[in-house]
Amino acid sequence: MTESSFQTFFEELKILVEKFEKKQIQLKIESDLDFDSVKIFGEKMDSVARAKFGIDDAAELAFTTAEHHPYWAVLYNCTEIAKTILEKWNDEITSEQLEEIKWNLKEIGNSIENIENKLKNNQR
Repeated sequence: MTESSFQTFFEELKILVEKFEKKQIQLKIESDLDFDSVKIFGEKMDSVARAKFGIDDAAELAFTTAEHHPYWAVLYNCTEIAKTILEKWNDEITSEQLEEIKWNLKEIGNSIENIENKLKNNQR
């Protein structure tokens, strides 16, 4: 069995990362080779910044998913709440942001109710 081109790339990337680590440059590499995915983090990357990147990925899915998808609104509103929380992680949430979070929570509740109703109708 031959190695995939991505696997070859990843092996060479690990060698490059090791070279920079020897120069005392802090790097962290994460991979999921089942999905041909590699993430490289530098020393300025902290947990909050990583979470923001993850939420941005989830938000991208929510923004590109058709609004008629049954889970779209749940995902969209959850990511909006998470983005606000992460943006204010080291600061105070404003009253306007808190009101928006409350509105997002109501929308999540409405969306879940719609999903429950659909499930009930499908079980009949």
